[in-house]
Amino acid sequence: MMSRSYTNLLDLASGNFPVMGQTRERKRLTRVMTVPGVISELDDDQANSVSSDVPSSVVQDRVIIVANQLPVKAKRRPDNKGWSFSWDEDSLLLQLKDGLPEDMEVLYVGSLRVDVDLSEQDDVSQLLLDRFKCVPAFLPSDILAKFYHGFCKQHLWPLFHYMLPFSATHGGRFDRSLWEAYVAANKIFSQRVIEVINPEDDYVWIHDYHLMVLPTFLRRRFNRLRMGFFLHSPFPSSEIYRTLPVREEILKALLNSDLIGFHTFDYARHFLSCCSRMLGLEYQSKRGYIGLEYYGRTVGIKIMPVGIHMGQIESVLRLADKEWRVEELKQQFEGKTVLLGVDDMDIFKGVDLKLLAMEHMLKQHPKWQGRAVLVQITNPARGRGKDLEEIQAEIHSTCKRINDTYGQPGYEPIVFIDRPVSLSERAAYYTLAECVVVSAVRDGMNLTPYEYVVCRQGVSGSESSSESSGPKKSMLVVSEFIGCSPSLSGAIRVNPWNIEATAEAMHEAISMADAEKQLRHEKHYRYVSTHDVAYWARSFFQDMERTCKDHFRRRCWGIGLSFGFRVVALDPNFRKLSIDELVSAFLRSKNRAILFDYDGTVMPQNSINKAPSQEVISMINTLCDDPKNTVFVVSGRGRESLGKWFAPCKKLGIAAEHGYFVRWSADEDWEVCGQSADFGWMHIAEPVMKLYTESTDGSSIETKESALVWHHRDADPVFGSSQAKEMLDHLESVLANEPVAVKSGQFIVEVKPQGVSKGLVSEKIYTSMAEKGRQVDFVLCIGDDRSDEDMFEIIGNAVTNGVLSSNTSVFACTVGQKPSKAKYYLDDTADVVSMLDALADASDPPSSPDGSPRSI
Repeated sequence: MMSRSYTNLLDLASGNFPVMGQTRERKRLTRVMTVPGVISELDDDQANSVSSDVPSSVVQDRVIIVANQLPVKAKRRPDNKGWSFSWDEDSLLLQLKDGLPEDMEVLYVGSLRVDVDLSEQDDVSQLLLDRFKCVPAFLPSDILAKFYHGFCKQHLWPLFHYMLPFSATHGGRFDRSLWEAYVAANKIFSQRVIEVINPEDDYVWIHDYHLMVLPTFLRRRFNRLRMGFFLHSPFPSSEIYRTLPVREEILKALLNSDLIGFHTFDYARHFLSCCSRMLGLEYQSKRGYIGLEYYGRTVGIKIMPVGIHMGQIESVLRLADKEWRVEELKQQFEGKTVLLGVDDMDIFKGVDLKLLAMEHMLKQHPKWQGRAVLVQITNPARGRGKDLEEIQAEIHSTCKRINDTYGQPGYEPIVFIDRPVSLSERAAYYTLAECVVVSAVRDGMNLTPYEYVVCRQGVSGSESSSESSGPKKSMLVVSEFIGCSPSLSGAIRVNPWNIEATAEAMHEAISMADAEKQLRHEKHYRYVSTHDVAYWARSFFQDMERTCKDHFRRRCWGIGLSFGFRVVALDPNFRKLSIDELVSAFLRSKNRAILFDYDGTVMPQNSINKAPSQEVISMINTLCDDPKNTVFVVSGRGRESLGKWFAPCKKLGIAAEHGYFVRWSADEDWEVCGQSADFGWMHIAEPVMKLYTESTDGSSIETKESALVWHHRDADPVFGSSQAKEMLDHLESVLANEPVAVKSGQFIVEVKPQGVSKGLVSEKIYTSMAEKGRQVDFVLCIGDDRSDEDMFEIIGNAVTNGVLSSNTSVFACTVGQKPSKAKYYLDDTADVVSMLDALADASDPPSSPDGSPRSI
């Protein structure tokens, strides 16, 4: 049954917006070419996934950067006829170009900050494309309001900053129409990308939480598209994120990217934990790179905090000396020690907490009264809402109270600047401040400390630098909950909720000896100046190239509906098993070996009644009755249950417990295929497993005749996995001198005798048939999990060793489209049963005593 979270999404994903109304059909933009050539248009209404069969005429790589807003400023012309545009020099999207290859063309897709009339949109689009290589996405006003101010700012932004919607007045309830608008907006962005993309040659780099489902829309159209995503906000812990009703849809959409970037390890760790707990995906770290295996694709995880644009800051510093009268500021605050705060007006910036800490410092350390000044620059709010209004009122009230209490003639302890402040004006304050205080309770990155450090360093040749040619010094008090905190090891880190501790940190920062301030400043400047925005962009893009390098060597299928869509990447030789081809080879052969797993192959994993149906029993008997066939069920289950279930199949061979016990037919005795019959090791392993079972809720021990298995499928995913790794090391240590193998699998840790595997027992079957003068000329080997991979792998060795002839028809088949050593796959257990039925129909019926065929 489909989850309610998918309501209307099938319509939305195909471009229909039932709740929003239809958008006007716009003129298509022409493809942007780097060399002359022809590229056929992609039909935007095409439903199936494509990987562009049209050879591209583009000979150099290009990157398409997609974000909510374009890096351009728009202004209405004075005569009100048309628009004038200019680059937004403060935009990160524009600055990151410095880290990309010099010959790489950059194209931008995003929305404008202004409302462009419908009649002007085509002309504006062409103008921006021609002059700025920008492709605007125009959102209808109803979608825009619900998309940005609705879902982004009312749901995602608070949740990603750890604010839960406890009530309708605090955080707000989940509104499905806002989610539908978010999907609709992402669809519009995807259409603009599709209009200009060359899928075989372009990279796509998507930015931030506004466009988290965009990867799915693009991956549906282009299976092999090279695509990265970077999240500039925090990613919350799984306990917070899992409260989002559309949690899985967003996770799956992000996983359609090739590389997902985060500022800090904490954010990446939370994302990986969500993938583990909600999707059952585990990550692996190889040679320093973190990757998630997702349907045959490796989704890379990149951890790299963004930096500032050094050139821009240094040029602003030179301008600040001329444009802003730094000397006037110095005179204004002469004899004062200035602490500086620069924040957006936002409920998560902790401005109110900073003011309270300043108040506490003045109270506890009266010597700073009349001397210490906190200059708080607050940029205008981007969002709306009652919570924001309340925090604004509290901030103004606190400022007034502190100034009334501690103010003196010519001295105000709080200087509150509540207006837009340019970077050049900020730089003037930075050069003056002894300390910058950042007390955000949650922030994705926050580059204020970086800007401050560079401004305190100054630039050679400027007036302020020549005047203060002595040692450079700076101090930082930063919240431990912001993304830049791990990078600033010389800063005083604080818990902003602890007012007293923050106050003491501020006091320590301005009281510290100059030599110590200098050392901390030098350490910070070395980091900030080398890890700038170009370094960040270069590092991310290099990882995206590395992650995508095998895209065009693999065979890809798009499967799933709506946000369940994903691309399965498999070996080019991996294909679905053709029943006709199988039956044809079956009929040509004389000595056939048919080996099949049970759970997940013939019997669905989620079936409660594990006994085989009468239909399956009948098919197996028909196959067994053909003298050319040797049929085996090869399973990890115990011989007692398998013997009971398949009691009607007298001629069926059974390999139980991964081949430790083997029986060729019901009339023969069980053979033991292990190297040792000594099970004394169980008395060592079982107490260890019991120890972990007692401390791991949801785990259990399965005792087999030849093996012990510890299951943790029902335990907490993270704790269960951690305990399994610990147990694996523990068991390997205590059983080092015992004739056993300790292995981990999917939600299990198993201890079994050495020399026991499905691969070895399958080889034994082929060898025994050859020794009896019946060398196998047809092999069908089918299974669904890791243990069955041993059977698939052994087939190649058996041909090399001469156990199987090079002319043998081999059909190694896994169940489900997933990476496998098998060359064929069937979709599910129903397909397996249908295949066995086809072979049963093709089998020779045994003859009756009078020579006539026996009816079955």
